[in-house]
Amino acid sequence: MNGNDFMAWVLRSPFHGMLSNGMALITVTGRKTGRKYTTPIEYYEEGGYLWIMTSRERTWWKNLQGGAVVELLLKRKPAQAFADVELDEKSVHARMVEYLRHVPQSAKPLKIRLENGTPNAEDVARVAKERLFIKVKIKKES
Repeated sequence: MNGNDFMAWVLRSPFHGMLSNGMALITVTGRKTGRKYTTPIEYYEEGGYLWIMTSRERTWWKNLQGGAVVELLLKRKPAQAFADVELDEKSVHARMVEYLRHVPQSAKPLKIRLENGTPNAEDVARVAKERLFIKVKIKKES
């Protein structure tokens, strides 16, 4: 069992409360294969959206370019959502500053210095080249 498998197990289990505020599972359908891929993600909520940051080196997000329907397991409850990718470095830079405002504990692992609570602009610019954000809108149940 690798780290993602363990996180997925916890998020599906009755013990999910330890991680559910800020972590969820996202299921993405491959555009070419039709295969479903489920991965744990870290998110924050703002403006009616969930925002997910991931590495550009990962591949699962590529199925979301141009927008796609996804499934979420959010606080152990299934939800349908629409996700789209934000790749533009300037947009990612701005979103990264917001992300660190919501999740300041992520600054250290990202190697972003916080100066009086403000992310260092050079550090953010460097990391923005390696990362991207996914904007997720949960569909309302009818």
